[in-house]
Amino acid sequence: MAELGFIGLGIMGKPMAGHLVKAGHTVHVFDIVEESIQHLCGLGAKRCVSSKEVAQKAKIVFIIVPDTPDVETVLFGPEGVAEGLRPGQIVVDMSSISPLATKEFAKRLAAMGVEMLDAPVSGGQVGAENATLSIMVGGKEEVFNQIKPYFELMGKNIVHVGSNGDGQTCKVANQIVVALTIEAVAEALLFASKAGADPTKVRAALLGGFAHSRILELHGERMIKRTFQPGFRVRLHQKDLNIALQSARSMGLSLPNTATAQELFNALAAQGGSELDHSSLVLVLEKLANHTIGG
Repeated sequence: MAELGFIGLGIMGKPMAGHLVKAGHTVHVFDIVEESIQHLCGLGAKRCVSSKEVAQKAKIVFIIVPDTPDVETVLFGPEGVAEGLRPGQIVVDMSSISPLATKEFAKRLAAMGVEMLDAPVSGGQVGAENATLSIMVGGKEEVFNQIKPYFELMGKNIVHVGSNGDGQTCKVANQIVVALTIEAVAEALLFASKAGADPTKVRAALLGGFAHSRILELHGERMIKRTFQPGFRVRLHQKDLNIALQSARSMGLSLPNTATAQELFNALAAQGGSELDHSSLVLVLEKLANHTIGG
């Protein structure tokens, strides 16, 4: 069994670290959320008081925190991972952050004799809890092969995309697809409801045809049942689309529908929806239509 570290025990990280613990590995954990620490220690994890201590005790360090500055702080800030690392260790960042920053972080770690993989995930809270996440990995293939058995404890669709930063690029592409599909499902169900059809039955019919998607299946149900407790928060999807749009500008690329989806998320956030699930995007469209699905 391996000596592993896990930093970031939120909605995603807590169950992901739990799978590693349940598999019998020694997992050294750190977070600022005491409840998560207590839960994992109850399963058998080992408490650490800093990211530095995690790196001192673990051979492989997993990280999943909200944004690019958070990863930089965890890695290179005071009492950060870099202060506890030794040559030959591996850092696996499973956050969703900037591909350009990821490449820079990987270079800084490589100068210390430490390998890095970027391995952002898709599948939300349900995927994290059920160990069915999609994991998109950037970094050296031999390092990926070494870490793959641990990925398999947390996910099902695990793909080595390419070199450092390519995993994050893949995640950005994923978030573009997800945002536009949520918007499309919301428009379709709103259209059906406004026209007088039963959105529940419309959704059931669409699930049997070419319009079928996991978002129609899961988030379409959320929209109809009004269950917007966060599986993936609006503010985090805003962050991911900001990365997409900033990267597109740097490449001279136009992403018009991604920009529209971001503006809808911005409107939702302005109305107090930042902490809701991203499926709540339908609320903005309902306000524009002066009509509620099922209403």
